[in-house]
Amino acid sequence: MCVFNLLILIYINFTHSLRLLKNSQYMKKTEQYEHPLPTMPNDPPLRAVRAFEAIARLGSISAAARELAISPSAVSHQLKTLEAFLQMPLTERQGRRLILRNEGREYYRSIRSAFNVLRQATEHVREQSASRQVTISLIPLFGMGWFIPRLRGFLRENPDIDINVVYANHRNYFSDAADISIRFGMGQWPGYHSEKLMSGKMIPVCSRGFMQLHGVLDTPDQLAPLPLLHDEERNTWMQWFQLAEVKRPLRSTGPMFEDGLLTLAAVQAGLGCALMREPLIENYLQRGELVKLFDLPIDDGRDYYLCVRQDTELSQEGQELQQWLKREAAASTAAG
Repeated sequence: MCVFNLLILIYINFTHSLRLLKNSQYMKKTEQYEHPLPTMPNDPPLRAVRAFEAIARLGSISAAARELAISPSAVSHQLKTLEAFLQMPLTERQGRRLILRNEGREYYRSIRSAFNVLRQATEHVREQSASRQVTISLIPLFGMGWFIPRLRGFLRENPDIDINVVYANHRNYFSDAADISIRFGMGQWPGYHSEKLMSGKMIPVCSRGFMQLHGVLDTPDQLAPLPLLHDEERNTWMQWFQLAEVKRPLRSTGPMFEDGLLTLAAVQAGLGCALMREPLIENYLQRGELVKLFDLPIDDGRDYYLCVRQDTELSQEGQELQQWLKREAAASTAAG
């Protein structure tokens, strides 16, 4: 709700309150206000109304003065200003206590909700102005292998945007808190718009230490007897050997890891060879930490997608991150 609409809401509440008071039996001239204002302006004195709201809510002039950071006499003056505007008393003294009259209680009920809305809207605007934020949900290996190495570029281009990175796993694949989600699959998820970001093709890799131990492989069939690591599905290696026209046992054995990040760690530790998504390990290949065994990629039909919820509009910060991701993915694909 914009500030203009909030002011309209407050004005309507004030006008409604004044109309109720005008029609009540308390609008008769009292001795205290035997010289009423010749005309009553439409807009109430907002400072005086603010002071009265604080008095009614906190229960005393001194408490209202502390909250408003003004003197008690200034609060009393604002109260008298409002009572003069309304041409009626809103409070009365009972001993040392200040209590609301019927008119005051009625008026306070009408303005209270408007002030609550105004406080909430003000706090919301202050939070938004303090920081431009965007939240992205990532698969761990995508974040570590592709996103984080490039993040410095986005932060350099957008120094005023704070980015929050949310971890995604198999049990919590989508986060309601995320503006953008990067997901791996066939590209169809209920409730989300998805756009292909990059290929998910796999290539066979091993660590440099593993290659030094087992020697350079010249043909795919030399890979068959070596220790093989599996990510998600055991039959992926069988499909790759079929593509390479290499005969393999009907059942492929070896450790299987649920998460690509664990598979990467196992490869780096020299436990064996693995089929890994090429876009996510390009930095490891460039640094020489991993070695591409054969330039024979296999495509299982699953790719990486940029996903946005259908029921929400992407913020300006989200749009900037979205466009940056597309540019980086296109550059990465072209370089590969």
